[in-house]
Amino acid sequence: MMESIEKKKLIKQLHYIWNSGEKEAIPEVYSTDCIVHWPKGWAEHESRGLDGVRQAIEKIRSAFPDWHEEVVDMVAEGNKVVTRYVSTGTLLGSYAGIKEAGKKVEFDEISIYRIEGGKVIEQWCLSDDLSTLRQIGRLEESADL
Repeated sequence: MMESIEKKKLIKQLHYIWNSGEKEAIPEVYSTDCIVHWPKGWAEHESRGLDGVRQAIEKIRSAFPDWHEEVVDMVAEGNKVVTRYVSTGTLLGSYAGIKEAGKKVEFDEISIYRIEGGKVIEQWCLSDDLSTLRQIGRLEESADL
């Protein structure tokens, strides 16, 4: 079983892949039969396998070419690692029906990773989609929320 330090290093590498777009490094981090669970409001609720991860990275980086995830907190216990991170990017592609808005977004995310065989086999993602949609102009600020 991997030590906590090794698990954290693996997850730092995962965030590096999303930041850099270096998709050739995906097999070093994700298991071939991995599954990523996205927030329920998304069109695609999950990505499966290395191709699914690759497509998700391509999709987010085509919308936000300067995509960056800064890890704020990381906790490792047993076969799981949790990160809390701040994602930023400038919307230059299409996202949630908005095209090339040119708006910079910043929102909080939390991901839980299950590690098996030294690689991520499962990931659960939670993001502040409400904040993101407000920042790109899809929702108006409301005093009721």
